[in-house]
Amino acid sequence: MKITINNRWSGVEILSIEGEDATVAKALLEAIKSGADLGGADLYGADLYGVNLYGVNLRGANLGCADLRGANLGGVNLRGANLGGVNLYGADLDGADLYGADLYGVNLYGVNLYGAKINGEKVLITPITIGGLYWWVLITDGYMRIGCQRHSHAEWAQFVDEAISDMDGHALEFWRQWKSLLLAMCEQHHAAAVAKKETTEV
Repeated sequence: MKITINNRWSGVEILSIEGEDATVAKALLEAIKSGADLGGADLYGADLYGVNLYGVNLRGANLGCADLRGANLGGVNLRGANLGGVNLYGADLDGADLYGADLYGVNLYGVNLYGAKINGEKVLITPITIGGLYWWVLITDGYMRIGCQRHSHAEWAQFVDEAISDMDGHALEFWRQWKSLLLAMCEQHHAAAVAKKETTEV
């Protein structure tokens, strides 16, 4: 069996390994040992259960629908990476950089995100992700993203109807339906983040 890891953009081979027990996880570990640049790697749907990727550069990589349960992603550069549909159950992303990463549909249950950066914001507790609505929602310590609109909790609370309408033709109807619930979740999440910060600083 031969496993090949290619660049998602150019299709150029990054690394390949052969053998009866060849897996994507083993190929990744070989790449790490050899110092290969994994930026932009196409790892869509890969089984990376429990793999140790500490400090690896996966900037712009395609990890869509990959299984990263229990993986060590501490300090990993995931800027601009596609993490859509990834299972991160129990993974460690302590200090990881998720700036611009696509987190749509990600399973963040039990994930350690302490010190991770999402769009430049250093988070203290696991974000809230909400699917099944007209737009995907991500609530972090101080910000909320609805679809492609990302603003602070305070900004969302202060937006007037006209500003919401300018965002999208469906935005005002959506906001009127979900505003109270989403802002309440923002408030509770922020309070939990503040409590976490106070606990860690003691």
